[in-house]
Amino acid sequence: MDQPRLSIVMPVYNEERTLETIVRRVLAACGDFAEVIFTDDGSRDGSLAILKRLARPQDTVLTKPNGGKGSAVRMGYARARGRYVIVQDADLEYSPEEIPGLLAFAERQNLPAVFGSRRLKKQKQFAHITSFVGGSMLTVICNLLYGTRLTDQPTCYKMVRSDVLKTLPLKESDFRYDPEITVMLVRRGIAIAEYPVSYAPRTFAEGKKIGWKDWILWVWVFVKLRVFSKRKLFGEA
Repeated sequence: MDQPRLSIVMPVYNEERTLETIVRRVLAACGDFAEVIFTDDGSRDGSLAILKRLARPQDTVLTKPNGGKGSAVRMGYARARGRYVIVQDADLEYSPEEIPGLLAFAERQNLPAVFGSRRLKKQKQFAHITSFVGGSMLTVICNLLYGTRLTDQPTCYKMVRSDVLKTLPLKESDFRYDPEITVMLVRRGIAIAEYPVSYAPRTFAEGKKIGWKDWILWVWVFVKLRVFSKRKLFGEA
């Protein structure tokens, strides 16, 4: 079987309200060149049934007991066959119609990693000012600790070439997987490019799950992985 250009990993936890809409949008925008790996993280609503109904033969539906977004993403990564891999959240904050442009940008230059930046496009940036300030601070902290020049570290759209992704020993099981993958790329010496993407922020009432406790843990990952040696991070000299 030919290798897909892209694997889209979609972690799902109790997203039946938006799930059918986002799945249909992903398939319409990317179905010709991408496989989709749906990872249900122990949803208690009808999410898993929706996934099984909408998945195509070339897609994969995985399910497991609830263990956090990072564990669901890592399960999807392990099954990805595409040359590039990206995460698509199951809500409607990010526009899958922009994934083809992101992929083409990466392919033209054979880039190892491209982050879709919400800050590079003039648009509504937040539903809650605290979320915007918190996300901006995470980007600043990352840049200060690691010498990066990112504009949007916490973006969902982190597209990584699969040969690079396979070298990253990711371990985090909750939202901490996000700073972890950023740091692992930087510590590997992988350049991260950015590409502007759209954003439609949702409120906590609409199901947004990340909170201030996750922010603290996020910062802890940045600090912890900064002091680790490459040998400890990657098991090498």
